[in-house]
Amino acid sequence: MDYSLVTTRLGVQIRQRRSNRGLTQANLAALAGIPRQKVIAIEKGDVSVSMAAYARVLGALDCELAVIPAAMPTLDEIEGVFD
Repeated sequence: MDYSLVTTRLGVQIRQRRSNRGLTQANLAALAGIPRQKVIAIEKGDVSVSMAAYARVLGALDCELAVIPAAMPTLDEIEGVFD
C-alpha cells in the first residue's frame, strides 16, 4: 500500500474526530500546541508533517495510533490515479 494513502486515511479520521468533538482547526491546534497550518496539513494527509505533530494532535483528541492490517483502498481513494 502506498504510504501516502495511510496518511490520507489518518487525516480523514482526525478531521472526523475533531468535527465530532465540535472543535475548530484553531481549537485543535491550541490544544495540541502546534500552528493551525500544521493541523490543516495533517488533515490533508501531508507526508512531510512530523510524527511528533501527528502524535500531539492524536493526544489532544484523546486518541492513540493503532497498527492494523491494511485494507484495500476504496474506489474513491484511488480516483484519479490512472488519469
